[in-house]
Amino acid sequence: MKPYRTLLLDASTWDLFAELVERNNGIFGGCWCIGFHPECGQRGISYREAKEARVRSGNAHHVLVVDEDGAAQGWCQWGSPEELPNIKHRREYNKSLPDPPDWRITCIFVDKKHRGQGIARLALEGALKEIEKQGGGLVEAISEVTAGRQAHGRFLFSGTVELLESFGFHRVRQVGMHAWIMNKTIPESTA
Repeated sequence: MKPYRTLLLDASTWDLFAELVERNNGIFGGCWCIGFHPECGQRGISYREAKEARVRSGNAHHVLVVDEDGAAQGWCQWGSPEELPNIKHRREYNKSLPDPPDWRITCIFVDKKHRGQGIARLALEGALKEIEKQGGGLVEAISEVTAGRQAHGRFLFSGTVELLESFGFHRVRQVGMHAWIMNKTIPESTA
């Protein structure tokens, strides 16, 4: 495995993030990882500019995974439900609301040429450490089961159920054909 390291996304690392997004066609054709933020779907805005404004104001949380050459190759986005109110499978989710989370993991992305190298795992681990530093609490994600089936990467935007389970997340309730609400409580850091 190549030597990767993690960095927090902020004003000083914005260019690394932007280069990765641009290299990957804006992520899903122009999302810029804004799809879970309140700005998603607003007419007449630039998702790139909206994301950059969030990052520069401290209202976006990502752990970037950077390779030995200093290029970002992936990330994990997390934040409060207020920061990330848009979730997939909302109708089914609302039928029986789970315990309200303190944090959400909404997007784990890895550059196509770097998949299968542990980047998603490293990004998620970094995000969970940051959540712990920021007080811990109940963390929620909606992820897809991939065991026993071929899953298109487009549906794996928040990682896989199997990845989350390897970090101690539990299945709460199924909300789609292969999608599950997952959660885990992280204690506050004592360090």
